[in-house]
Amino acid sequence: MSEVAAMAGQAYMRQLQAHPLRTKAITSGVLAGCSDAVAQKISGASKLQLRRLLLIALYGFAYAGPFGHFLHKLMDRFFKGKKGKETTAKKVLVEQLTASPWNNMMFMMYFGLVVEGRPFGQVKNKVKKDYASVQLTAWRFWPIVSWINYEYMPLQLRVLFHSFVASCWAVFLNLKAARSIADTKKA
Repeated sequence: MSEVAAMAGQAYMRQLQAHPLRTKAITSGVLAGCSDAVAQKISGASKLQLRRLLLIALYGFAYAGPFGHFLHKLMDRFFKGKKGKETTAKKVLVEQLTASPWNNMMFMMYFGLVVEGRPFGQVKNKVKKDYASVQLTAWRFWPIVSWINYEYMPLQLRVLFHSFVASCWAVFLNLKAARSIADTKKA
């Protein structure tokens, strides 16, 4: 089994080298779809909502993977040649003050408008209600992930690492969204 895993890892690295953007987009899409399947099951769905799963996978493929690809290239260019813990701290700070709030807002808007198909006014109110809580929770969690990513991951594996952790984070966001919908229906 370990031989198969090693071969798969080598094949992935070849694809990552030859087609970095495409490989990161596909990886992010697959992980986003998997995280949604997990979130649906954890939230008690008896049957997977395939449309929802595909729309979440599309978000990973079309937005999260490419965004991560270009973010990490930009950060590497911006901090070119700079190393050390102080530089890592600056990268984490820049990411947490820019990309983190933006990505959480984008996911919440996409989930409400596209995945759930709710009207803009409802989504806006939900984001207004939940965004601060989501972002504050993100700031407790993501700086550690970002630190590990910038300090220990080579540039070409940062999106993979981030996407894997983001799939876990997306389970949290999906469950929060589902809980909020249930609360809205009760009210």
